[in-house]
This record gives sequence, structure tokens and C-alpha cells, in this order.
Amino acid sequence: MPVEIFPVKGLPEVRPGHDITAAIAHCVRTSGPQVLQHDIFVVAQKIVSKAEGRVVRLAEVTPSQRALAWAEAWSKDARVVELVLRETKRVVRMERGLIIAETHHGFVCANAGVDVSNADEGTAILLPQNPDESARALQARLSAAFECHLGVIVSDTFGRAWREGLVNVALGVAGLSPLIDYRGRTDANGRPLHATVIAIADELAAAAELVMRKSERIPVAIVRGVAVESRSGSGAELIRAAEKDLFR
Repeated sequence: MPVEIFPVKGLPEVRPGHDITAAIAHCVRTSGPQVLQHDIFVVAQKIVSKAEGRVVRLAEVTPSQRALAWAEAWSKDARVVELVLRETKRVVRMERGLIIAETHHGFVCANAGVDVSNADEGTAILLPQNPDESARALQARLSAAFECHLGVIVSDTFGRAWREGLVNVALGVAGLSPLIDYRGRTDANGRPLHATVIAIADELAAAAELVMRKSERIPVAIVRGVAVESRSGSGAELIRAAEKDLFR
């Protein structure tokens, strides 16, 4: 079966409290495609955060002295810097105007995921408090709406150490395994595999971004035809434990 990726077009601007499951289902039923068993919905984190009320008015943020000093040194908005520091569990690097942080979820990313793009003027958007919980809620409701088992990935765009460019990655996962473990199998030449574990949820998120371009305001895509285990996986499984991390 070939791999297919369908954009879900026509979603309205999402506001806090909006039912994005109902909006997604309506758009799919209106413009297609027909949803099939084991389809995987990739949903941009930003609309999930908006619907969950993870939107902050910058006028209500009082910057700390640390935020004010960093903002002045690098011509940043001190209120946004303050939000980044609040969302940060551990600062990985603060240099040349960039903040790479470990969030309270365990993600390592620029600005702790705080974003002002595609946000109303004077606001900033934070990551969902629990992306896996968000994915599970979407997965349960979408599966019920279309009467079949579906997977859901809540995705966001991250940079990568040692590589230029950004890619979509999976923050929250539900209804599918986020990893494919090839350890114990053999390669095409019969050699045993000892370390190969594929981050299939990240690959699916990255593939979906091909039709979810930010400039076109398409925050949802459906991926079909990928052989992946249907189980209660989570995005948390993709976070490398500190004791296994050679770089912290």
C-alpha cells in the first residue's frame, strides 16, 4: 500500500475553548478524504494550545531582572523572554541571543516552545501542558467520530543539533507506537541488528509537514499507508533519559 498524505483544509481560526475535534471532523467530511482504519492524524501543536487556552497576553507579563537584562543585551521582548524562562526546567544554552531550554515536559528546544508566530498581536502561545493527554483526547474523539481506530500525533517544529533547518517532530502520541524497534532482527545481509530503533512518530510528523506548511494555515494532515503498531504509545517515549544522554 502506498503512503499517502492528505491536508485537511478549511479549519477556522482556533480560539480558547474551541472544539477542534468537531472542527477537524467537519472539514474532513466536507472536503475529504474518506477516513480509513489506522489512518494517522497529525495535528499542529499550535491549534491544540490555542484550544486549551495556552495563550498569554504579553501585557499581563511582568519580566524578571534576568529577562530584562537578556532582552536589553539582545534586543528581545523582555515579556517573551520571561515566558521562556517560566516554561524552562533547565537552560541548556543562552548565547548570541538564543535560548535553548529543556521544558518541564522534557523537550529540548529553542525558547522552551514559546512562540509568537501565527499568534494574535500582543500574545504568545505556549506548548500544551500535557501533549500526550491532548493526543489521547483527540484520538478517542476522532476514533469515535469516524468509527474506526485512528492514531494521533500532536506535532511541533524543532531545530536540530548539528543540522541546518527545522523539522516537525512528535510531542504527543496516541493510538500508535512512537518507535519501531529492530533490535534482535537481521538486516538484508543477515547481520543482527543491535541498536536500530526508528522514531516513526517523528518521521510521520515530518512527512505530514510537507502539506502542513505554516504559510498556508493547514494545521492538520492525515497520513495513510504506514505500517505501525496500533497501541497506546506516548510522545514521552521519544524523550531520551538523562542517564542515556551523552550530551548533558
